[in-house]
Amino acid sequence: MNQHTEDAVDVEQPELDHDDEASVSEEGSANGSTKAERLEEEGDIAADYLEELLDVADIDGDIDIEVRSGRTYISIVSDEADNKELEALVGRDGEVLESLQELTRLAVLTSTGNRSRLVLDILGYRKEREGELREIADKAIEEAQSSNEPVHLAPMSAYERKLVHDVVADAGLFSESEGEGAKRHIVVSVEELV
Repeated sequence: MNQHTEDAVDVEQPELDHDDEASVSEEGSANGSTKAERLEEEGDIAADYLEELLDVADIDGDIDIEVRSGRTYISIVSDEADNKELEALVGRDGEVLESLQELTRLAVLTSTGNRSRLVLDILGYRKEREGELREIADKAIEEAQSSNEPVHLAPMSAYERKLVHDVVADAGLFSESEGEGAKRHIVVSVEELV
């Protein structure tokens, strides 16, 4: 039986698991807009906010909006091979990127009154990081299986924890998040932790 424990309450905006995503209604809301229309509006608001931010900082970058799997994905990309300004917006270990994502979510909340689960990526950092997280999860799975002991991973964001939980569950192992705030991390185990 595969199981992973999602982060119910977090300092960061909590990520919904697949069951929660499925329960979100595709039907129109009280104002008559569908979920797809709300996500498109969310993308437009986020893109306007980020475009204004880039203009103020005098940074070149193109903004792409995509809606998939009930979530808005915003990417800031550049045609330049070396774009130090955009790299600075990612920051060390994606810290600046996480902050910009939260600010963008707040801009959407301020404009619409609805919390956003949008995902911001800059220069493909998240895509690259996803590959790294899969490797980290695979190594933790191997270690847990060989030692039969729980494996504690380094702290990571709610979005990153969600990706790792999914990889661990797909492998038939268990994972849960422990700790608070910036120290929140995943523990991978062969058996469900009590």
